[in-house]
Amino acid sequence: MRRSRLVLFLSSLFLTAATALTGAATAQASQLAAAGGYVALGDSYSSGVGAGSYDSASGDCKRSTKAFPRLWATANAPSSFNFTACSGARTGDVLANQLAPLSSATTLVSVTIGGNDAGFADVMTTCVLQSDSACISRINTARAYIDSTLPGKLDSVYSAIRSKAPNARVVVLGYPRFYQLGTTCLGMSETKRKAINDGSDHLNTAIARRVAAHGFVWGDVRPTFTGHEICSGNSWLHSVNWLSIGDSYHPTAAGQSGGYLPVLNSND
Repeated sequence: MRRSRLVLFLSSLFLTAATALTGAATAQASQLAAAGGYVALGDSYSSGVGAGSYDSASGDCKRSTKAFPRLWATANAPSSFNFTACSGARTGDVLANQLAPLSSATTLVSVTIGGNDAGFADVMTTCVLQSDSACISRINTARAYIDSTLPGKLDSVYSAIRSKAPNARVVVLGYPRFYQLGTTCLGMSETKRKAINDGSDHLNTAIARRVAAHGFVWGDVRPTFTGHEICSGNSWLHSVNWLSIGDSYHPTAAGQSGGYLPVLNSND
């Protein structure tokens, strides 16, 4: 009996210590990242489209004060913060318009990119307005592009980031699954929902491979969004919004703070 109690006590002590060390390590990582400059690159998932509260100075880029890069910067007070992510950005836009703030003093870079190159908006438009077969066909076209062309475009972006920010920790965040399956959901068949989710998984897998090849950090947001997909009853993603069509299939403010920010926090 005494031995059992001792084992339980030591196990509890070990778990407490491990939790404390993990928390300390995460805090230390954030402090190290904040000691230098933070640059947030990417597309609408980084700029915060769908979260509202847009900075008027950002114009069509729609950079939100509720986007995860802004939330991280507010919480960690890096020595400098440059937010160049822009709605609609493709890999070429990152290369042409977003990399100027990077330097040897940059210690943290975050980026979401690749969805627009793969034709995200056209895929979703096709799936919303057309048949199951048309939706699947358009997704298959996107998958072929992801396999053949996107890796090289991602390589160009990642190589440029490393060249301009040689000392930075680079966190590449992915995209959520959009739909909860096996539920009643008006407006989109189960066939379409599954095909869209599978397409998102395919994109994430392709991005993760190139991230690993460059020695960057992969930030998978699918676990944090689980239970908060469209049709879940507690969605952190906008469904089709005919009044503000650009918000469709983008994270809400809760998706930015609850879906994306924790992943950056755990990988910064």
